Amino acid sequence: MASVTLDNIRKTYPNGYQAIHGVDVDIREGEFLVLVGPSGCGKSTLLRMIAGLEGVTEGTIRIGEREVNKLEPSQRDIAMVFQNYALYPHMSVYANMAYGLKIQGLPKDEIDQRVNAAAEILELTEEQLTRKPRQLSGGQRQRVAMGRAIVREPSVFLFDEPLSNLDAKLRVQMRLEIKRLQERLGITSIYVTHDQVEAMTLGHRLMVLNGGVVEQLGTPIELYERPASLFVAEFIGSPSMNLIPTKLGADGKTIRIADGIELSLANGGLADQAGEEVVFGVRPEHLELASGDEASLPLTATLVEHLGADTLIHGHFGDDRADLTVRLSGTHLVAAGDVLPIRITADHMHLFNPNTEKRLAL
Repeated sequence: MASVTLDNIRKTYPNGYQAIHGVDVDIREGEFLVLVGPSGCGKSTLLRMIAGLEGVTEGTIRIGEREVNKLEPSQRDIAMVFQNYALYPHMSVYANMAYGLKIQGLPKDEIDQRVNAAAEILELTEEQLTRKPRQLSGGQRQRVAMGRAIVREPSVFLFDEPLSNLDAKLRVQMRLEIKRLQERLGITSIYVTHDQVEAMTLGHRLMVLNGGVVEQLGTPIELYERPASLFVAEFIGSPSMNLIPTKLGADGKTIRIADGIELSLANGGLADQAGEEVVFGVRPEHLELASGDEASLPLTATLVEHLGADTLIHGHFGDDRADLTVRLSGTHLVAAGDVLPIRITADHMHLFNPNTEKRLAL
């Protein structure tokens, strides 16, 4: 395995469109880094540049100690798993997995040993090794694609949305298998997805991209608990964070989120920004039903989703009918039109600058 270093990586196409704007990151040996963001954010372009399938306009890519900008993909000691499997339909599973090793000129005994070892890791049977890809399920084909990468024993694995073609249940199963596989082999891995649940469950660290710019780089917990921008706050978490435009109080210690509804801020607030406009944020799962005489805001339910383990309540409050989504654990018999007392604690509040869209420190 090897580290991967991206130093001021930029990508500009001949028509002038800049897809990647100066990405810097050091990916440690054995780390699982997930590139996540919406379609068109530049994550696949960045992965393809690491693989050598796209040229680099500016900056340096290093794999280990080697600068690889001008090296062909075959010279970079990487293995890539694609969204569409990219298997040879006329070859058996065994032949698909062995093909790259044959091209390298490895002895038959070593090829056989590597293929069988990978098949055992991925729970591919001897019978399945003799089949053609069309005779396998989607999940089995993805295992073969991963097996073809494993047998090469690369320094770096690259995954380009490998689970997008699978159904929901199989995606969960394959997600667990990829995580176990990476932990077992310890190979540095870079994984592209638009699915923030995949990103949160797989990555040691996440890099959130938006329009070719890195919005935030950190552990899943760091991104969830302290999103650096409005974009990250909305993108990470399901349902996404509630965001309400408001103002800091005259002393900077409170915010008013509706007429007659004022909240105290943690850590003394933001005295130096008193009276300024802010965006208040709170996650649906950090809201709860108030009890007794606790201060609360009255939420009028407009839509209720019963998910079994959780209940999602969508509603509004205040004279301006600000929208709010609440996630309550368990089953709650709530109907549209019911008014619920909702409590917000200072520990889980987030504030953002509406102009820069950056997080304000509390």
